[in-house]
Amino acid sequence: MATIRFQALQETLNRKPVAVTEPSLRRSELYASNVFTTSTAKHYMPKEAYNAVVDAITHGKKIDRKVADQVASGMKAWAISKGATHYTHWFQPLTGTTAEKHDAFFEPVGDGAAIDKFDGGQLVQQEPDASSFPSGGIRNTFEARGYTAWDPTSPAFVMGTTLCIPTVFVSYTGEALDNKTPLLRALQSIDQAATEVARYFDKNVNKVICTLGWEQEYFLVDSALAASRPDLQMAGRLLLGHEAAKGQQLEDHYFGSIPDRALAFMRELEIECISLSIPVKTRHNEVAPNQFEIAPLYEEANLAVDHNSLLMDVMSKVAARHNLKVLLHEKPFAGINGSGKHNNWSMGTDTGVNLLSPGKTPKSNLMFLSFFISTIKAVHDYADLLRASIASANNDHRLGANEAPPAIISVFIGQQLTAVLDELERVTDGNLSPEEKTELKLNVVGKIPEILLDNTDRNRTSPFAFTGNKFEFRAVGSSANCAKPMMVLSTIVAQQLREFKAEVDALIEKKKMKKDDAIFNVLREYVKASKKIRFEGDGYSDDWVEEAKKRGLNNFKTTPEALKVQVSKQAIDLYAAHAVMNKVEIEARYEIELEEYIKRVQIEGRILGDIATNHVIPTAIAYQNTLIANVRGLKEIFEKDYTKYAAQQIDLVKSISGHIGSIISDVDAMIEERKKANVIDHADKKADAYCNKVKPYFDKIRYHCDKLELMVDDELWPLTKYRELLFTR
Repeated sequence: MATIRFQALQETLNRKPVAVTEPSLRRSELYASNVFTTSTAKHYMPKEAYNAVVDAITHGKKIDRKVADQVASGMKAWAISKGATHYTHWFQPLTGTTAEKHDAFFEPVGDGAAIDKFDGGQLVQQEPDASSFPSGGIRNTFEARGYTAWDPTSPAFVMGTTLCIPTVFVSYTGEALDNKTPLLRALQSIDQAATEVARYFDKNVNKVICTLGWEQEYFLVDSALAASRPDLQMAGRLLLGHEAAKGQQLEDHYFGSIPDRALAFMRELEIECISLSIPVKTRHNEVAPNQFEIAPLYEEANLAVDHNSLLMDVMSKVAARHNLKVLLHEKPFAGINGSGKHNNWSMGTDTGVNLLSPGKTPKSNLMFLSFFISTIKAVHDYADLLRASIASANNDHRLGANEAPPAIISVFIGQQLTAVLDELERVTDGNLSPEEKTELKLNVVGKIPEILLDNTDRNRTSPFAFTGNKFEFRAVGSSANCAKPMMVLSTIVAQQLREFKAEVDALIEKKKMKKDDAIFNVLREYVKASKKIRFEGDGYSDDWVEEAKKRGLNNFKTTPEALKVQVSKQAIDLYAAHAVMNKVEIEARYEIELEEYIKRVQIEGRILGDIATNHVIPTAIAYQNTLIANVRGLKEIFEKDYTKYAAQQIDLVKSISGHIGSIISDVDAMIEERKKANVIDHADKKADAYCNKVKPYFDKIRYHCDKLELMVDDELWPLTKYRELLFTR
């Protein structure tokens, strides 16, 4: 078995650099060349159809069948000009990945003739089999029908020879079976709520959009070396393996010179992304060896979510062409940093104003404070729901580690803005006196832009941090679909903005307060009510865990305990109030996510048991037999004095025997616990059993396997090691 490892190493060392052909066009000219943008659509469809598409994108208006036929005809002509032979409805089911079913434009018409067919019906709606996708009980396996429906707000694109049409995915009975549908509903709700609040300050605001800029972290390893590790192939992470002597402790990889192979991959990836209108801007080495990051400019949230899902598909395809494998698991290697996907979120108006950025006047800064404080209050009130939005078996390995935010949700805003909120909190109740109003507007609110100019510090230990003109949700996992955390964040902020407007209006009507006075009074109460969620210190410290407990903040360290809030009355009422999800959809997602957790832990347990039993133990025994033979030889040579010369070998034989015995007993015990868990009917109890009874054996088994790795002859060891995966260029 060890020969597979050395063959993989030899193949890696013999790699020749993959040449990347730079396009003749500049990046700016190449941008969106494979996307059916509105500017492209102008040249491929009648004015009536073009206007209908623009109205659908801008105002959410429906497109009738006649116009849909015209759109489809133009889209087909464009796609064929790009070399497309097939089309697909590209959607995001609840597997967390993307899905597609390809159909050819080709259709026979008799007499040996054929045409390229693609009409409005095929554009607007398709009927993929819904029975094999997770539904959480919404659909029985014998009820296969589901529908994909075109989302005109996310433009179609060509990948290879396929026209890809972004769509939503719903069941025959209308429930959402995807990540996109609830997100679109949440974005519509926050648009309405935020627009009403924004009109306190600017009557010309007619629309508010949420924006998202994600930062995608990932690892790159050689594909041959990755293929030599069964755990990396099937689980996406190393389930065992001793840390390399050199990891990230010298901090020499971060922002260092990008290795040639990685740079060649990045260059081709960027070309692919730019042509698909993914506005990638930044690339750099991350902290851990062979870890990197790619980040785009911000976009409208729905489009940004689609682009991140598309990026993850494209990354794997491009990496394969460079004999590399992309690892998106949140913690593929123990002992070094894991990978996240920082979600930078903000809100902007159709008048060009960032609602989370202060302006040049006290009025614009009061608008900023209204949205800024309302967001903090929303996170305070729904912190556990936000924590649930990033819960997964993969992310459990990362959250709370030394490079990632803790599982405790808190908000970092910086010392200067903390002082602003403290000043606002000190304002007396009731109507503001002229002196108080002047002090607030000039000395506090008016100075916010100046404060933020120097407020550039960023708290890397905070899961939710304000970074100047946006909030950065740092706890999202690298393999996650951004749709869920963005859906939750948009919904809770929409709810808070509704409450804010209702409370301000009530003070204006009932207490006859002036608008500014009413806004200040409501904001002051929000500052007081949400104070415990704000934390400016080290989120990694044990002191914060104790302090958070005193404040009443939950610390859900595992996915099963974090997910429970999703089916609480608070969550069900929230989603119903905003028409984001009904009770059936909520409970289905809870069931699906528990099942995914169970299956991931179950798969990892099976892989670990197999590797430990069929790879590690036989190799350890073979090496042990070599040592025993050596001891016998020493006895023949030295006779009575042999123990003087063989003592260390004998101790090593004993130590190997002890580790082998522990592995065997721990694997057997893990299997027994898995059998017990498998007969539990309720998903929540089953998930708890896998979390608390099965998973603890992983570390025990790994410990003994990793000790054997240090003892066994390197030439015998069957598994590619950390130093080889992380430091072979």
